[in-house]
Amino acid sequence: MPGLSPEPVEVSEQDRVVLETLVRTRTAPQRLVERARIILLAADDVGIGETARRLGIWGKTVLVWRRRWMARQPAGDVAARLADEPRNGRPATFTAEQICAIMAIACETPRDSGYQMTHWTQQGVADEAMRRGVVDGISQRSVGRFFKRSSV
Repeated sequence: MPGLSPEPVEVSEQDRVVLETLVRTRTAPQRLVERARIILLAADDVGIGETARRLGIWGKTVLVWRRRWMARQPAGDVAARLADEPRNGRPATFTAEQICAIMAIACETPRDSGYQMTHWTQQGVADEAMRRGVVDGISQRSVGRFFKRSSV
């Protein structure tokens, strides 16, 4: 690809072993495998255009991951060096601790909390979480999403 001159990429022997293992692992997320391949090819002095052609990806993607690899701490964990950067967007409404507390409420029986029912409803869990001060406010739909994510 014209205009894309590669920066030299250095990979320690330890990192190379980890990257090669990641590429061979069948259960690794494909985005991490692709990034590991980019770095391994870069360490072997394969250019940006040739790397993009071999992997069937955009040259800009190759360039981005080569630069990120070199910019991140060499002493850092390989997985951390290949991880996505934080994305823009609205921050999470509920913390992991709040979600755990809500799920713990759902695991209790409603009668332990003084209700005259045998099973929780999503609205009942939401009301109990607010009553206990776990959250200031929560909808039954949010509770339902937590249940769905955890397969309760």
